[in-house]
Amino acid sequence: MEKILLVATHNRGKVAEYKDLLADLPLRVTWLDELGIDSDVEETEETFEGNAILKARHYAQLTGLWTWADDSGLEIDALNGRPGVYSARYGGKGLTDADRYGIVLDEMKDVPDNERTARFRCVVAIVQPGGKVDIRSGTMEGVIAHEPKGNYGFGYDPIFYIPALHANLAELESGVKNEISHRAEAAAKARTMLARMLAEADGNEE
Repeated sequence: MEKILLVATHNRGKVAEYKDLLADLPLRVTWLDELGIDSDVEETEETFEGNAILKARHYAQLTGLWTWADDSGLEIDALNGRPGVYSARYGGKGLTDADRYGIVLDEMKDVPDNERTARFRCVVAIVQPGGKVDIRSGTMEGVIAHEPKGNYGFGYDPIFYIPALHANLAELESGVKNEISHRAEAAAKARTMLARMLAEADGNEE
């Protein structure tokens, strides 16, 4: 029997990326909008792991489907890990991406270069209908630049500098970013995990 995997997002672009990644696995990928689910889960946990699991469990219970959910954000060492899980809502509601990274730059204005280390982190959680959960994570290391550069990407990409590439993340085209990103690393690990989970499930059904 063909298995269906629900990707717990309303983001069509993210779904397309995951469909490509999982194309050779024996399952059909769907997403919230395709199923007519317009509800969101309030992210009340204090870790990326907690929020990813929270979302995956909610939609797995709601639909009875295998469910894939992720959570990600920016951790800045000089800010004790902020904005962290609050990355998408840092500074409050109604702000633009530029507003949010502007707040970060202001908070970092007196921080010397050698203390501006940061990383993007992504955690993927996969929950089976019976409740079993597995997680995988990925990171991308960098430093916080002194000013924004670049027109690609979104969020904090304009102020995230990658020393090895001598560029801010927003200066890199999406194809390059997707090869090195925290989400790409977490998704690749999760794909391997999912393949094993599917094989185990098929064995248990025989």
